[in-house]
Amino acid sequence: MKTAVFPGSFDPLTHGHLDILLRSHTLFDQLVIAVVSNPNKQCTFTLQERKIMIEEVLKEEGLSDFATVKEFKGLLVHFLKDINAKIIIRGIRALSDFEFEFRAARMNNHLDSNIETLFLLSSADYEHISSSLIKEVFHLGGNVSHYVPKSILDRLIQKKELK
Repeated sequence: MKTAVFPGSFDPLTHGHLDILLRSHTLFDQLVIAVVSNPNKQCTFTLQERKIMIEEVLKEEGLSDFATVKEFKGLLVHFLKDINAKIIIRGIRALSDFEFEFRAARMNNHLDSNIETLFLLSSADYEHISSSLIKEVFHLGGNVSHYVPKSILDRLIQKKELK
């Protein structure tokens, strides 16, 4: 069984992420969505909230049998080794993404030569969005419903109302 890992902060999960996840479904038997705890990023949602939100979307989309969600801290290559996976999935929106992801892929491969990174180009509908942009537009009163699943939008609204 081929298992791939789709790592990220997913703060929040967007339709762009979901697009990469759905396209991975045609390539792999199992996908682990690795939600990273990154102390350098200030997240809107806690690690546990992000994990729960992604699990809700997987259930809504009928993908719970294909994809699981796990939290991780530290080096991605260590996480892959712990779950016996060798493939990293990364979405590429623009050339700037590629430059960063290329360097990360080279480093991961240097740290563990058994690790491969597969780059999937974002669909044109989502190549201009990021979780950060979604949060910024949302907090400034813009409509982001086209870019996130409804359950994610509901969580954004709840979070905003609590502030």
